[in-house]
Amino acid sequence: MIPVEIGVQSPRVVHFTEENNEEGLRCLLDLVEELRDKASIRVAAYQQRVNRYYNKRVSPRPLRRGDLVLRNSTIVDPTDTRGKLSPTWEGPYKIKRVLRLRSFKLETLGGREIARAWNAEYLRKYYQ
Repeated sequence: MIPVEIGVQSPRVVHFTEENNEEGLRCLLDLVEELRDKASIRVAAYQQRVNRYYNKRVSPRPLRRGDLVLRNSTIVDPTDTRGKLSPTWEGPYKIKRVLRLRSFKLETLGGREIARAWNAEYLRKYYQ
């Protein structure tokens, strides 16, 4: 009960009886499982809608062995000493081999292999 309800009684306080309160709580306990099921159905439906919306707008970037790509230069220099006017992408590089689903080994156009593997998230296809 809030302090205001002590002086000015609200309909909630006026119509309160112990028996009705117990009965209402028991009804709510009986309906808890049903309410949980409805909530989980709503969550699943929402997730499906979000998934459909996202997948409609995503375009896959299939990269294969031999493709030319640009790599993100901010990942190459994490200390950010290049300055804000430096180019965001550098390259082109050639995909030497595919390690996993979205992981690639790169080489320069001269044939020198790049030391580390690169994720497709940091690569962009290069068009001549």
